[in-house]
Amino acid sequence: MYLAGAAAAAAALLWLQRRLWPHLWADARFLLRALRCRRRVLRGAAGSSLAQRFASLARAAPQRLFLRFEARSFSYGQAERASRRVANALRAWRGPGGPLLPGQTVALLVGNEPGFVWAWLGLARLGAVPAFLGTGLRRGALLHCLRGCGARALLVARDLCDSVEPLLPTLQELGIVVWVWGPGPCPPGVTSLQELVEEASEEPVPPDLSTPRDMMDTCLYIFTSGTTGLPKAARISHHKSIMCLGFYRLVGASSKDVIYVALPLYHMSGSLLGIVGCIGIGATCVLKRKFSASQFWGDCQHYGVTVFQYIGELCRYLVNQPKREGERNHSLHLAVGSGLRPDVWREFLQRFGNIRIVETYGMTEGNITFFNYTSTLGAVGRGSFLYKLFSPFELVRYDVLQGAPVRDAAGWCQRVGPGETGLLIAPVTPQNPFLGYAGGRELSEHKVLHGVFTAGDAYFNTGDLMVHDAAQFVYFRDRTGDTYRWKGENVATTEVAEALAALDSLQEVNVYGVAVPGYEGRAGMAAIVLRPGCELDGARLYSHVVEFLPPYARPRFLRVQDHLATTQTFKQHKVRLVSEGCDPTRLPDPLYLLDDASEAYVPLTPRLWEGVISGAVRI
Repeated sequence: MYLAGAAAAAAALLWLQRRLWPHLWADARFLLRALRCRRRVLRGAAGSSLAQRFASLARAAPQRLFLRFEARSFSYGQAERASRRVANALRAWRGPGGPLLPGQTVALLVGNEPGFVWAWLGLARLGAVPAFLGTGLRRGALLHCLRGCGARALLVARDLCDSVEPLLPTLQELGIVVWVWGPGPCPPGVTSLQELVEEASEEPVPPDLSTPRDMMDTCLYIFTSGTTGLPKAARISHHKSIMCLGFYRLVGASSKDVIYVALPLYHMSGSLLGIVGCIGIGATCVLKRKFSASQFWGDCQHYGVTVFQYIGELCRYLVNQPKREGERNHSLHLAVGSGLRPDVWREFLQRFGNIRIVETYGMTEGNITFFNYTSTLGAVGRGSFLYKLFSPFELVRYDVLQGAPVRDAAGWCQRVGPGETGLLIAPVTPQNPFLGYAGGRELSEHKVLHGVFTAGDAYFNTGDLMVHDAAQFVYFRDRTGDTYRWKGENVATTEVAEALAALDSLQEVNVYGVAVPGYEGRAGMAAIVLRPGCELDGARLYSHVVEFLPPYARPRFLRVQDHLATTQTFKQHKVRLVSEGCDPTRLPDPLYLLDDASEAYVPLTPRLWEGVISGAVRI
């Protein structure tokens, strides 16, 4: 009788749990995996650097395949020896400025190639601080980055020398030594590091050079993408780089996996998550110079790829490729990344088969991460109380016009409820630090909110707007600078873009707000790229936006382009589009205006534009 009652009670509790907390066990499993992963990573990391951890793995499994690049392959042992040669070559350097010392910064202007990894690990062995530079930087922006991180030297790839050569006189004045990764001859004052490396010893350097004094000390700089201004050098601590060793283990990958990395190594996704995450599980990395949608599935079959490190744009490129025979004949079972739109997510699975997708969220300089370990379409992760034990955060009300969180009469921020969009913030604590940026304190201070819920507290401001639903899933909505206000309503550009992208004639969409003379706020505008063979059907597009978007969110203007400009990390440019506006006399692209009277998007002629700015034509 007692057993029967206990069984009935257990069944009732289980039923209640499934009704009220259906993802409780998934949350608990992830939390336990995260705790085990953290313990495993930190157990061997006390006082050790990334270079020391790599050396330990290379000693344990020297023949294990580490890196495949084009037709070349490198074992962990070969990579260890290559990085030792870099370290010994730089340690023996007696040129201008004297020998390289621990703590000095060396900027890397190198693309995706094995030399990037050898140089990174070699510098780390000497206790130097690498600074990863975007390969698209030129002149003023490049000088800004070198000054910002306090570079003592610059290591540049042979194929990128043209971007540095005009700056050589200025670099010499600044005392910045320039080394070239590649064969000579080199311009006066520039040294071929490759020649020094080929002559260098493969003997280990003293381990004390790379032993951190404090795990929160800076071990490298990664520059922000600079979508809204010049890049800033985000400080990455030894602790953060070591924790990235657990990334792939956290999402279920293992040493048997072959991981495809085509993201730029100067970006956190490519280096800390792609390369360091691969090292953390002792897996094999397939490194590409750059992503090619037409080569991707062939690469997967050739290399036996099982894990794909993505950002959303790469998946969109893949689904926009013409369908081909055998695109499901692959061994890919896991795709991990960020920024995957729900429509692309859905089509990716329909076309390419049963691939587990783990959408994540994080920032180079941030102290908050999300993992969508349940693979729920469109979500970036979970917001349950269990998940907050792993990565604490809050969502607070945000005033788009003021560009700041809403505070009550007492001056405190206000948490949002389910379904309400809020600003994502994360507490800054010794266990959850924000290290900021190189340079003036003001660069870092503007990212921190003070007195959020209590006097003396501090929270990192991500600048991202999120929403959590009743089931405690978290969804990305917009970046604070991208949300605009029209007709008294806040418009999230990502929601509008997702609605437009559902139209099969549109290949790419970028939504933003533009100022229109005589109107408050900003009117919605969409830069679009049509699919090959498609023409703009103004009536059909009008019907689509009327069906899927409220009146205030419908783009008033369209700009048809051949392609959309993106940063080198595949983020869409909005700032330039916003500044260019919607004046047809100043733009070369075809423009269209939403016309409710004709129930269509109609060509925006100079005469029609005059009517808009005079008030004769209402928008």
